[in-house]
Amino acid sequence: MRFTKDAWDGLADETITVTFRRWKRCQVIVGNQYRSTAGMLEVDACDVIDEDEINDVDAQKAGRQSAADALDQLGPASQDTALYRIRFHLAGPDPRTQLAITVPNDDELADILERLARLDARSSHGAWTQAVLQVIHDQPAVRAPDLAAGFGRETKPFKLDVRKLKGLGLTQSQRVGYNISPRGQAVLDALNS
Repeated sequence: MRFTKDAWDGLADETITVTFRRWKRCQVIVGNQYRSTAGMLEVDACDVIDEDEINDVDAQKAGRQSAADALDQLGPASQDTALYRIRFHLAGPDPRTQLAITVPNDDELADILERLARLDARSSHGAWTQAVLQVIHDQPAVRAPDLAAGFGRETKPFKLDVRKLKGLGLTQSQRVGYNISPRGQAVLDALNS
């Protein structure tokens, strides 16, 4: 589940345990876990509600001052969406976080290099993995649009590529931009040697 930056601290300290969404159909499954900036969030309940069912207590659990504030944040209703109240808890760290701090052994390194080669081979814009790792190494905490512009790319597809690297534990997201992980540094060293 995606949250705006103003919710990140509340997710991490577990003061935010509710969110409200307007969706055409439910986008979460009770019992499933979803990545967030704070770690893995497990959905405890997801209910379709009316606007007048949002109370101040739930609004505060969603990081808002009041029910009115929560409704303002949601924006206007539309005929093709329903209002959902999702209750969740922080289930633990994102497994990618642990992976990122683990330096690969020789077999793991060979596997990662093979995966990167496959990503490069399937890419419509040519080999990119080593160059992106290098620019993140050289320019940590730089906004994704600025990094993407350096490659002459659109931001959204560039961010999708960085997520592929993050899925391998090679990069870490920061409040602004990215940094290379210890695992990523080992891989970049191997690519550059």
